[in-house]
Amino acid sequence: MAPDPLKNLAVENKSRMEKFTMTTKSADEYLAALADALAISETRYDQACRSYASLGAWLHRPDSTVLRYDPQIYVQGSFRLGTAIRPLNDEEEYDVDSVCELRLLATVDLSQKALKKLVGDEIKAYRVAQSMVKPVTEGKRCWVLSYSDGAQFHMDIVPAVPNNSRQKLLLEARGLDTRWSETAIVITDVRSPTYEHISDDWQRSNPKGYAKWFQLRMGPIFKRKRRAIAESVRASVEDIPEYRVRTPLQSAIMILKRHRDGMFVDRYEERPISVIITTLAAHAYNGEEKISNALYAILANMDRFIERDGRTLIIRNPSDPLENFADKWPTHPERQDAFFEWLAQARQDFGQLAQQVERRRLVESVAPRMGAIAEKAAARMDPPSGSMLRPAASAAIIGTGAASAPAFPNTRREPTSPKGFA
Repeated sequence: MAPDPLKNLAVENKSRMEKFTMTTKSADEYLAALADALAISETRYDQACRSYASLGAWLHRPDSTVLRYDPQIYVQGSFRLGTAIRPLNDEEEYDVDSVCELRLLATVDLSQKALKKLVGDEIKAYRVAQSMVKPVTEGKRCWVLSYSDGAQFHMDIVPAVPNNSRQKLLLEARGLDTRWSETAIVITDVRSPTYEHISDDWQRSNPKGYAKWFQLRMGPIFKRKRRAIAESVRASVEDIPEYRVRTPLQSAIMILKRHRDGMFVDRYEERPISVIITTLAAHAYNGEEKISNALYAILANMDRFIERDGRTLIIRNPSDPLENFADKWPTHPERQDAFFEWLAQARQDFGQLAQQVERRRLVESVAPRMGAIAEKAAARMDPPSGSMLRPAASAAIIGTGAASAPAFPNTRREPTSPKGFA
């Protein structure tokens, strides 16, 4: 009998909330500086927005072959969520994930292959019209539009059609949350057994629904920050692009993603995928106002939101609770192991960081995983502020006591059994 992958998962460490966590003022400031150093400039965001807006205009020109299908181009992934980070080095490109949804088509109208060709032909024509040097390449689910070397980014464009009615029925039949189903889509994938045939068996997705859920998890702090920016420049709230607002949740996710990148630079296929980190972090976030508080609450609690169904671990897609973001873990157990290895290392590194005062010690705490950005963040800080301590008033940690490292669980938690998504 194969060993149970969950055998070594222990019950939740009950003592994890018995200590009061203190972070130094220097650690607070350093974590904020890390987030700033990782953030993509507004120029990059503007560039990405202009790029997919330009492609959208192309698809709506009078002689477009897809105009009659009401095409819509929109960004998804980290650029939509505001959690994109700078590449590890100058050779890497920004990956701008987007969707090309033909809203007046459905799965009964054409095959995945036909849809992909329909969209691909337009993207190739756009590339010629824009005199873009690099050829359009095909991915398993998308078309890849590469910009000039100076732009340092490429756009992955996933062809899609609406799936809201079918998704709602599917979720209702199982008594699951349907509130995000209105924006559900299905996408192309060359690995699908029905790729060349007309079928309802397409891969589901819902980037708009996920983004709405994520914004809810950010809570009222997002609206407050957006309003404050609007007031500072004397503009209306609606005039402030969402990417200009960065909450503690977004900043914490950015820091954790870079820590992950540095840890798995030579083990790329094993690295915890961003959507897993983002989803668990958003669940664990509890409205903390400071980046340090948000980060330590997330590290302490994110694995609580992994469910268990027998021997299978489940990380539900909030916008489609039938999808398991950890669905590759049973066939790739090394990825499951890698997630818990990363979480333990992140708790150790940032737990050590919380106690440091001197900049050199702050950098040394995380530099092995954070890389060059660790030094850049230190350079962004104000002059040394001494050894004054500041409490990390995370909702996940209570009690009293002297300054100490964050009281993270010593062992993995036992995931809960599925109870349906709420």
